[in-house]
Amino acid sequence: MDMNRWLSTLPQFLVLLPSAASCYYTMQNQMRHTPFRTAALCAAVLFPYSLLCSCLCAVLRIDINVILLPSLILFFFLYRRTVTASLPKCLAVYVGVCAVQTFPAQFAYVFDAFLHPTSGYMDFSMEAAFFQLGLSCLIAAALAWPACRHFFRMVDRLDFPKIWYSTVALSAVFLIMNTLSVPKSYSTLHTGRMLYLFPLMQGCALAVLISIYLLFYRGTAVILEYTELKERSQLLEMQSHQYRTLLEHIRQNARLRHDFRHSVRLLSSLAEKGNIEDIRAHLAEFESSLTESTPKNYCANAALNALFGYYHEMAVSACIDTDWHIELPEPLPATELDMASLFGNLMENAIDGCLTIPEDDRYFCLTTEIRHSNRLYIVSTNSFDGKVRKGKDGYRSTKHGGKGTGLISITTAAEKYGGSAQASNSGSEFFVDVTLKI
Repeated sequence: MDMNRWLSTLPQFLVLLPSAASCYYTMQNQMRHTPFRTAALCAAVLFPYSLLCSCLCAVLRIDINVILLPSLILFFFLYRRTVTASLPKCLAVYVGVCAVQTFPAQFAYVFDAFLHPTSGYMDFSMEAAFFQLGLSCLIAAALAWPACRHFFRMVDRLDFPKIWYSTVALSAVFLIMNTLSVPKSYSTLHTGRMLYLFPLMQGCALAVLISIYLLFYRGTAVILEYTELKERSQLLEMQSHQYRTLLEHIRQNARLRHDFRHSVRLLSSLAEKGNIEDIRAHLAEFESSLTESTPKNYCANAALNALFGYYHEMAVSACIDTDWHIELPEPLPATELDMASLFGNLMENAIDGCLTIPEDDRYFCLTTEIRHSNRLYIVSTNSFDGKVRKGKDGYRSTKHGGKGTGLISITTAAEKYGGSAQASNSGSEFFVDVTLKI
């Protein structure tokens, strides 16, 4: 085995280590295992892989890309198994990191051409290989702070698959471009001013790619801010609706107190006559008017209470038989906005399902309870017409061709706080079970 060849290819494969670390920067809230365990798993896979593949390249004298590029597909599926993020998010992050990490290789080829003008990429020197590894580690370290501090919010909160797939296409363009522009012979770089123009163009391309990612981040931040403002506006509107209901309740109580003296006189008159049946009828009517005018209190949180009241009123107006038992911990296991998003999507989906069948068959049961002092269980059951569309990635929307946005939001909110969400159906019943860690 050619030891020089082995020493020059091993660092090229070890570039996978900083690349793997970069893939997890934005997944800090989406990891299935602890960071230490994930790092151990990556090291257990990548170190033996690098040693074995560098030996193969040294013995067979083949280009490392013949082995490395197909392996990237396998590594993606391994990466996908270690995070809980959706496929579009994983693909966008993975391809983006691969695209960025192709630039150190391009600069390393220029460095190698400067050191060995008569050589070529098949005789990549050990000095250039370690230069590539060092530059890759430097880029990974430079991206660590902004990715861990800011970019992870996009992965946590942006649930628009089309946007993520568009970034995959953009990153793939740079990845393919750099893969195809590897100089086969260094003599081409010594033609004219190519030895200076090539790294200059690569630097500009890297700057353009980073700038596009920054613009994507700023655009995403605006979208998320608008979405959050819209959700808060909806919550405020529901709270305003509840406030108006409470005002009407106060007015009705004032009228009832005002009219109570008339009721006392009537009851006194009926009592004198010994008319017990009319007294009971009048008291029952009076009690009914008190019960109907009293707004129901579902939980201690004002915003969620308004949310429950809003959807309960919607369900009642749609002739849906409701059976709700709400028990929420204090403090809430998630932010008020995330809890509102979870319950809002849950109740909206259930009501939409009930509307697909006749009024006499509509029912919606919602139960939340605390178990074992550290888990909040949410169980939703509703009737529907039994028609579902399912794909390999779960239930798909019956309104459009994609995956149901409501179910995605419910699952994302649950997994964000260490929980889970599972949807299922049986005949004309649809079930959603959610657990949240308190």
